[in-house]
Amino acid sequence: MARSTRLTEHDLGNGRPQPQTAEVQPGQAQVPARKTREPKPPSALWGDGLGRVGIRAAQILLILTVAVVSVYALMQIKLLVIPILIALILAAAIGPFVNMLRRRGLRGGLATGIAFIGLLLVLGGVSTVIYYSVRNQWGELAAQASSGLDEFERFLLTGPIPLEQEQLNQARQGIIEFATSSQVRSGAITGLSVVTEFLAGASLVVIILFFFLKDGAKIWNFFLRPFKGEREAKLRRVGSRTLEVLGGYVRGTAIVALVDTVAIGTALLILQVPLAIPLAIIVFIGAFIPLVGATVAGILAALVALVANGPVVALIVVAVVIAVNQLEGDLLQPIVMGKSLQLHALVILMALTAGTILAGIVGAVLSVPLAAVAWAIIQVWTAEDPNMEDMNPDLPPAGTKPT
Repeated sequence: MARSTRLTEHDLGNGRPQPQTAEVQPGQAQVPARKTREPKPPSALWGDGLGRVGIRAAQILLILTVAVVSVYALMQIKLLVIPILIALILAAAIGPFVNMLRRRGLRGGLATGIAFIGLLLVLGGVSTVIYYSVRNQWGELAAQASSGLDEFERFLLTGPIPLEQEQLNQARQGIIEFATSSQVRSGAITGLSVVTEFLAGASLVVIILFFFLKDGAKIWNFFLRPFKGEREAKLRRVGSRTLEVLGGYVRGTAIVALVDTVAIGTALLILQVPLAIPLAIIVFIGAFIPLVGATVAGILAALVALVANGPVVALIVVAVVIAVNQLEGDLLQPIVMGKSLQLHALVILMALTAGTILAGIVGAVLSVPLAAVAWAIIQVWTAEDPNMEDMNPDLPPAGTKPT
């Protein structure tokens, strides 16, 4: 009979306990001892597939949190942020003209002053034309609008789906009550504060634009002081590429908008639509909102033509707007814009939506060039920008090792 080992007094006295084993009868199989499972180390918990997914999810949530907090913080000081962005875009567009004046021997301050005063004269001239055009034709447009509304009312009363006169009176009374309500008065007070913010923002744009044109390179060098080596070189390429994208976008959009303005404005003048020149200028401004700006301005021109000249002229205006938009999308945009706006139409639409939600019309105007700049920065930072070597020939091409 096999005997199991037991603890003896000698072993206990020496402090060396021996393991006990149960007696095994002949013909009985020995059962192995059960092993205890050791706990996994913390690193092993995050090493499997689920752990890696959790790490990525936490990183994405952290990035989104930082982005949301940053956007919220910037929106609290939008009275400063928006003028800086507008001044930067204008400086990128006017910068080549200032550099040309400097190459011709003019000092930096004088070249900046000439470009700056020229821009103010252009803006002042456009505002003056709009003001006098509206003032001279407002009475005629009001009279035509009144007759157009009377004709529209007769159509509602005698049309294919006639309405009762009492229903029209109730609708008119509802409009009058809304126009004289406290909600409209509070909206007028809000509009007054918006005008005040607009004037303050315009003043900031003028001041910041002057300093960007005069000392833009010095300001950028100041921000690059903490960086050295390859990171500094990349940031310099980012600055150059940003100015190139913004300048090309603004100049290209201005050329396309000018063509739209001349075509639609000429059609409005030939058709004798009131406020033709102000409407053409609105078309020019609206062209800086991609996809929808020129279309909305054309619809506004068609509505004015409908009220003032009737449905036939309005349909002709709509046809002209559609033809100009097709010409712009199929011919002008690819030729004039070139590589300044390398964004898909869906990305542009998403940028427009986000910008409009965050900052209204100003956000819609700024969102697309900012999205183009963000994409250009990503290309430069990941060494995928095809123009990177041309900006700094001292750096080796992307993907090669320096010798």
